[in-house]
Amino acid sequence: MPEAPDAKPVGAGRQLLFLREEELRLAQDLLFFGYRDFTAGPDAILAELGMGRAHHRVLHFVGRRPGITVGELLAILGITKQSLGRVLNPLVEEGYVVQAPGRNDRRQRLLSLTEKGEALEKRLFERQREWVMRAYREAGPVAVEGFRRVMRGLMGPEARAQLDRALPEVARPAGAKPRSAA
Repeated sequence: MPEAPDAKPVGAGRQLLFLREEELRLAQDLLFFGYRDFTAGPDAILAELGMGRAHHRVLHFVGRRPGITVGELLAILGITKQSLGRVLNPLVEEGYVVQAPGRNDRRQRLLSLTEKGEALEKRLFERQREWVMRAYREAGPVAVEGFRRVMRGLMGPEARAQLDRALPEVARPAGAKPRSAA
């Protein structure tokens, strides 16, 4: 749509095709539908066990960071202790997660997956792994790097910092700080 002659000048980025409202709405649709289909396989597995996505998130992050403290997990998930308790307590009771006291501060609770928890987390990961591998193969390496940049751009600074601390050095963007620098 042409600009009205008396319209104020628009920033150069606004002229870019991919920044038009319809393209941004398409991006939103892609995120919604992609997430729906990406989570469908694990959702079915979890439903059989009487669990949901919140359980999956706990299993994922505890599996990625064995020995994570409850406080660190709360910060990553962005939820309250009460909300985490509703998810974590059954995972502990059913033998998926184990809690141990902190090494320096015995009040801390360090979380790790049990063998049963590792097996379930791996089963959930394998369902999603196939989706990601297929999409990455179809898109190619340049698109994969673009996807990573877009996803990082969607994150707030705190989430980016948490991700950077958790990433292995080979996957960390240039200039990002490792976990020990936190």
